Amino acid sequence: MAIKNSAGRRNMTVQKKKTFVLCVMCVSILLLLCVRVGYLMIMCSEYYTERATDLHERERDIKAARGRIIDLTGTILADNKTVCTISVIHSQVEEPEKVIEMLCQELGLSEEYVRKRVEKYSARERIKSNVDKETGDRIRNYDMAGVKVDEDYKRYYPYDDLASKVLGFTGGDNQGIIGLEVTYEEYLTGEKGQILTLTDAKGIELDGMGERRQEPEAGKDLYISLDVNIQKYATQLAKQAYETKQAAGVSIIVMNVNNGEILAMVDVPEFHLNDPYTLIDEFQIQAAAQEISGEGQAQAEQESTQDLLNKMWRNGCINDTYEPGSTFKIITAAAGLESGAVRLEDNFSCPGFIIVDDRKIRCHKIAGHGAEDFTHAVMNSCNPVFITVGLRIGVERYYEYFTRFGLKQKTGIDLPGEAGTIVHQLDKIGEVELATMSFGQSFQITPIRLMTTVAGLVNGGNLVTPHFGVKAMSADGTSIDEFVYPVSEGILSSETTEKLRYVLEQVVENGGGRNGYVEGFRVGGKTATSQTLPRGNGRYIASFLGFAPADDPKVMALAIIDTPQGTYYGGQIAAPVVRQLFENILPYLEEINYH
Repeated sequence: MAIKNSAGRRNMTVQKKKTFVLCVMCVSILLLLCVRVGYLMIMCSEYYTERATDLHERERDIKAARGRIIDLTGTILADNKTVCTISVIHSQVEEPEKVIEMLCQELGLSEEYVRKRVEKYSARERIKSNVDKETGDRIRNYDMAGVKVDEDYKRYYPYDDLASKVLGFTGGDNQGIIGLEVTYEEYLTGEKGQILTLTDAKGIELDGMGERRQEPEAGKDLYISLDVNIQKYATQLAKQAYETKQAAGVSIIVMNVNNGEILAMVDVPEFHLNDPYTLIDEFQIQAAAQEISGEGQAQAEQESTQDLLNKMWRNGCINDTYEPGSTFKIITAAAGLESGAVRLEDNFSCPGFIIVDDRKIRCHKIAGHGAEDFTHAVMNSCNPVFITVGLRIGVERYYEYFTRFGLKQKTGIDLPGEAGTIVHQLDKIGEVELATMSFGQSFQITPIRLMTTVAGLVNGGNLVTPHFGVKAMSADGTSIDEFVYPVSEGILSSETTEKLRYVLEQVVENGGGRNGYVEGFRVGGKTATSQTLPRGNGRYIASFLGFAPADDPKVMALAIIDTPQGTYYGGQIAAPVVRQLFENILPYLEEINYH
């Protein structure tokens, strides 16, 4: 009996110990939980509050105002227009039929389209974007539950088609598509803002809970060298030549020869920047004339329309190459004078042709120019003399000058899609190829490449980079990015530059470029009339490149008329365009003291 009692007491003692240990463990766990909860509530409260908010917030982007594009005179060429995005929140709509009727009426949309979106059970359903502010304000004034009107920005071009192929345009989300809008995207685009709204567990916005906003940051304004007054007048002249000569296109470039700033760039026909996806009349005619048939017709039509749009947006001043013809004789003259292959007083005789490797190459004057010195050969644009000079220079040395003058490389202009020069490799150039290159055939360059090289030859030998961008600046002026462009110095000696200026002034004073003469100003320049390929098709390109003042050049202009009808000589139809341009802009540039 004593033994049993002793065993019972031991069991009770063990049981008490187990109970005690269990209690200690429970208390310890509770203490640990309390410590953990306290840590989470006190030390991590901010983190978990943010996480909880994130779970119940939905965000909508607010477009940032894109930086404006501002010209040399301070005129705004690309701006922003306030537009609205109309949306509905299904859970908040109280009178769906009235909402559908109102949206159809105000937005001009079909009932089927609107009903499908209003009745869709989603967090937020967009009905229409880029709605004009007046319409957006009217919709807001209806004060209908569940209808949301958010304001954002759309690109707006005050002058519509002016400098369209330079400025470019933006897409639906305000990103640059072509032109300066693309090149300077990183400066023009801003930082999006956000509207943060509270939602329930299903992601439906809660009515009456308000919203938080993170304001957007506007992009920087882009200041460019283009002068709206010069651009307008150049455009007027280009359109006039385009219409009167029934040309395929007309291009005019005006550039500062000393720093590469472009004051105007026109490539007619231009398109409407505020409606860039609608074909202008010339291209609508082409679209209507196309006959597409067979399998895959819809796809073919779509591709054809896109091809026409791409062609309409294309900037011939930088995207297209051509045989420059006699304007390129400026380069041959510079290489000949610099290398010592010719002097201004050297005498030649032109019988109207020259034989090179048994090939007869004619002068534009079939009867020939007879005896003439090199100065008059330039004035007369005599092919046989320039061929002779080219052959004197020799293939390798001529190719070296071709390279030295930057003609093998792109200019680096701040517009997308610049085309490169198309020229034979050195080992493919024989005497015939050299002969034709000497007067501007058998290779192709862009208008901007030709102009930039000639600018370097007449400005004292500094090969500049043509450009529009001057600086990017925030609206408050606190952040400024000044743009700097490379310059290659010493491509031509100052002595040769002076001779070149003199002889090109003689071309305008008494030679083939006399229609480019401007009373009261000293103008130098060179005309050209080149055939398009294939030769013999009756299609020509007339051009004139002029600069002023001839003795100390400040500004240069190039006019190109593609496939003019009737008279097609550069001296007769392109030189007068530059003359009229200079008659107006040279006094203007003096007035504003432009350097």
